[in-house]
Amino acid sequence: MSSISVPTQEKDLNPFIKIKESLLNKRPEYLNIDHPEDLFSSEVNEYLSQYPLTRHIDICLHDLNGHVRGKQIDVQSLKKIYKGCYFPLSVYAMDLDGKVVEETGLGKSIGEPDMLCIPISGTLQPCAIQPETHAQLYLTMQDENGEGCKYEPRNLLSHIIAQLHQQDYYPVMSAELEFYLYKQNADGEDEVLSSQCFDLNTPDDYQYVLEEVEQIARLQSIEMIGIVAEAASGQYEINIQHTSNILRLCDQIMALKRIIKQVARKHQLHASFLAKPTLLKAGSGMHFHMSLCNASMQNLFSSNDLSTPSKMLLKTISGMIQLMPASMAILAPNINSYRRFTLGHHVSLEANWGINNRNVAIRIPCSDQENQRLEYRVAGADCNPYLAIAVILIATLHGLEHQLDTPQPVHLAKSKHEHINLPKHQLEALNLLKNNPVLKKYLGKEFIEVWCTVKSAEYYNVYNQITETEQNWDI
Repeated sequence: MSSISVPTQEKDLNPFIKIKESLLNKRPEYLNIDHPEDLFSSEVNEYLSQYPLTRHIDICLHDLNGHVRGKQIDVQSLKKIYKGCYFPLSVYAMDLDGKVVEETGLGKSIGEPDMLCIPISGTLQPCAIQPETHAQLYLTMQDENGEGCKYEPRNLLSHIIAQLHQQDYYPVMSAELEFYLYKQNADGEDEVLSSQCFDLNTPDDYQYVLEEVEQIARLQSIEMIGIVAEAASGQYEINIQHTSNILRLCDQIMALKRIIKQVARKHQLHASFLAKPTLLKAGSGMHFHMSLCNASMQNLFSSNDLSTPSKMLLKTISGMIQLMPASMAILAPNINSYRRFTLGHHVSLEANWGINNRNVAIRIPCSDQENQRLEYRVAGADCNPYLAIAVILIATLHGLEHQLDTPQPVHLAKSKHEHINLPKHQLEALNLLKNNPVLKKYLGKEFIEVWCTVKSAEYYNVYNQITETEQNWDI
């Protein structure tokens, strides 16, 4: 519910130019110089000059669900890791419980093969817990040919960004991340902290946690530009600064989730990013603001009048609306995600859009001409941001490359055929994803098969459990 403006003009274009050159040359970040060991050694030396007491480093991959998978190494091993290290491919066949879904064919049936994983430049950062002595570093997996692993969400997003850049389209995005904080009561059950919408006088326990989260975020160069107490008691939203470096934005979202969870746990609190942690209160979303620029960083969404969106903005919306039902399997990635889509909590049940309206899936927020953008409000806080942004950008490409009919804004949609319903259940969404040729083209048939196999397994793992309510029925 933040009203913070998200400008589209970056202050410093140099990093943007470097990203552009790297992507257009189709060279990964970690290979964008002749001697990657020199770059990494320089990064490590600079980090250790700031944190000379560093002893341990968490080296991390993010799986399909965005969960951290990795191990801890010592500081001497850090200096050698530019050569890479190995993790099993089955990391990308793990379910929410961390178990390999063997039906994917990426586990025991092929001998659980290891793949080379390379450090991602710029991701060596202090951890939330014991930052003076404990660091973290993100990795990216390669396949047998030295290409980015086709099952890794970050690699998929990188390829889609490259395709946009090749056509001189440069998205600029920010994120709004919602979550709940709970504390343990004497009976060991979660108790939500009381707060009010836009309340600046938050509970002392929470304020202390938030200040520590903000401090660690600064240490990790994450620019938080707003903190909002949401409508539901105990629910909060953090806004991350806009950027043209979309991969880095996703890295920061993942880092921020880990920071919040670690700091909350340190203070005997529980942070939840479930889409619907409690049925009687609002769910938690991950909203993305996006503008689209050209190579000169001019906002292509700008128009003289907010009530008359630009042609480029309407084309983008048309692609998003058309692909939104099939994208739901990514945006709402588990059985709990669909509990969030209920009336009365600013969550759209349809693929629609509107101006200055929080009840729609794609909102055009109030802004001046320079800062005009859209807000994509469908994804849950439980989504994998690499994949959520990937489907948003795929839809952007689809809309820009095809002459699609743009649906009427919600206040003008009158007839039944103008309403496009979103799937209400996970299996319905997975079926739409499997059969969508556009998403299959960009994400790859192999990835979609693995995703749907893992997600179906997760669904039936929950569905096949008998609830206490059923057991208490007088039948």
